[in-house]
Amino acid sequence: MTSMPQNLKPADFINEAAPGVERHDVAAINRRDRRELYAARQKVYPRLAHGRFRNIKWAVMAITLSVYYLLPWLRWDRGPNLPDQAVLLDFANGRLFLFFLEIWPQELYYITGILVISALSLFLVTALAGRVWCGYACPQTVWTDLMIAVERFWQGDRNARIRLDKEPWTATKIFKKTMTHLSWLLIALATGGALVFYFRDAPTLAAELVTGTAPAIAYLFLGIFTFTTYLLGGIAREQVCIYMCPWPRIQGAMVDRHTLLVSYRADRGEPRGPLRKGQGWEGRGDCIDCKACVAVCPMGIDIRDGLQLECIQCALCIDACNEIMDKVGRPRGLIAYDTIAKKEAKAAGVNHEPLKLVRPRTVLYSCLIVLVAGVMALGLISRTTLEVNVLHDRGVLFVPLSDGGVRNAYSVKVLNKRHEAVNVDLAVEGLPGAQMRIVGHDGNGAISVPPDDVREVRVLVTVPPEHVGDLTPPSTRFDFIVRDAETGTEMRRDAIFQSASPGK
Repeated sequence: MTSMPQNLKPADFINEAAPGVERHDVAAINRRDRRELYAARQKVYPRLAHGRFRNIKWAVMAITLSVYYLLPWLRWDRGPNLPDQAVLLDFANGRLFLFFLEIWPQELYYITGILVISALSLFLVTALAGRVWCGYACPQTVWTDLMIAVERFWQGDRNARIRLDKEPWTATKIFKKTMTHLSWLLIALATGGALVFYFRDAPTLAAELVTGTAPAIAYLFLGIFTFTTYLLGGIAREQVCIYMCPWPRIQGAMVDRHTLLVSYRADRGEPRGPLRKGQGWEGRGDCIDCKACVAVCPMGIDIRDGLQLECIQCALCIDACNEIMDKVGRPRGLIAYDTIAKKEAKAAGVNHEPLKLVRPRTVLYSCLIVLVAGVMALGLISRTTLEVNVLHDRGVLFVPLSDGGVRNAYSVKVLNKRHEAVNVDLAVEGLPGAQMRIVGHDGNGAISVPPDDVREVRVLVTVPPEHVGDLTPPSTRFDFIVRDAETGTEMRRDAIFQSASPGK
């Protein structure tokens, strides 16, 4: 018989599920028949799991947290007079810096493309393997895992935490609870601090925060982010996934019979029950009802009840069950990633149901991802450093002149994405005999645009009386042409010249 762990007392064991195997005194808090609309929260005490999937979660946590906390400090040389932070949401200057990319407000469609690709990728992953994003990489899961690990460090594993909560308030309990919450607050503060660093130069803002010279808005958002991280990751935990997050309700439309899901093999596990000393396996299932799968679940569910809204597909129950199967000498995989189709086939005695990863919905999601990514890549390749926007005056559509001519006024904005000033020539084409004048400018259409800036000019376009008859009232289309004086690159923007209708 396996010896009793030293950190547990005999009272922690209600009985044994099998010789040497603890039977956990735990109930699925969030099972279907216990789900009430107005019910006080019952705290979930997840036990530490050991195994492949737990190790994967540790690795994902380390990678994602490292990227999140360290990315604002990564430098990227963009030349003089430009920020050297690799990832910077420079709202003050209206730009987003992503390594070698510089995205202007006029190019927010790139952000839209990234969001669309992210959503489609989530759809694809869900169609293939259920809520693995929720179980491994979702920020709520990552920070909750971190908070639970801190709680476990100060208070012990599941049984120790349960005992601690039941004990009266002593100096030891106050110390453990205080250190737990203080650690959570420090993590939350670091989380909020890292987030505000994405909006301003990290070293500069860090020094300002410490010295008390940072803008008030920085302290405000630091406080908001700190509070929400502490509340959602440390206090609310599974409540966020169950009640606040909409994805559990949406995922039902993404999965089908061929989606890999964390599943309990009832055909192999039932009838379940404790395994007595000397008892064989004839006439019973492999499940010894130890409830280890329930004890490790961070959502407080029993995977043996089938597919549930609360399940985040973290697979910790697989690790727990495999550990028990090893102890009792039964094959692993009583709880495993499986599909509904394969489970139905096994129940019918067919053990060769193929795994269908290529299905209409997965092909559709993949094609859409490739399409959107291709459009974005094409846009980036054909991207220019010069953009033009033309806006016709809305107050007065046209002005009849005393000599019989017609004048229209326009606002022309020239965006220079280069890091040095650009000289451009502005002209019109397509209007018979048109004369162009830039208000407040004595040149012949040549203007200078500052580096990384927008130059707006007011342009008056006049058609002389001898050419008014060549217009096509009430509006005539023509082009504004902006030509880079250095490279010869041309940008064209169509516009409308308004004039009176015949007989008016």
